Amino acid sequence: MISGAVAVWKALPFAQRRMILLLLAAIGLANIAQPYPDLAPLQHGPTVALVVAAPWLLRRWPLSTSAVTCIWLFLLLHTLGARWIYSYVPYDDWARAISGHDISSLFGMKRNGYDRLVHFAFGALLTFPIAESARCHGGLPWRWSLVFAFAAIGLGSALYEIFEWLLTIVAAGDTADYYNGQQGDVWDAQKDMAVAQVGATLAFIALLRRNR
Repeated sequence: MISGAVAVWKALPFAQRRMILLLLAAIGLANIAQPYPDLAPLQHGPTVALVVAAPWLLRRWPLSTSAVTCIWLFLLLHTLGARWIYSYVPYDDWARAISGHDISSLFGMKRNGYDRLVHFAFGALLTFPIAESARCHGGLPWRWSLVFAFAAIGLGSALYEIFEWLLTIVAAGDTADYYNGQQGDVWDAQKDMAVAQVGATLAFIALLRRNR
């Protein structure tokens, strides 16, 4: 069994193996002096499971290193947000330390906007890997694979919001508002889905132009 796992690992391109190890390191760093230890397993657990399964998934359904890089960047953004359960990512403190100005004042934001960034990245970064999978493993023509990816982003966003709602009811309890990053906005789920679709639209246009 161990020899089989080693063979699967070695079969991956070096760049993809390096990204998997770097992501594992990032998850480890994100949990040092974890500020929200009770919610950390909910935030990081699915990412750890995906990273552990990644060598077998990529062996069964190979992706280009460019596509894997898009997934890796998205998961890095998620890992950073997960450390501070999204609602409390201290990007304003970082910006003030660097420039003396905060991002929220610059853009007139009244809430922590990091979760919006990650939802946008969900559409912008994952459209290409989904389209590549649809083309290489589903046999779709390139343009139809982009249409499929665009629709998949919308479906994935909706399913995630439903899953997050159910998970917070079952597991997060009184911390539901903190866990799901709602921050008091009753339209948070709809806005998250919208920005993901904006990201997918931009990726769709960029990929279509590049293919031409």
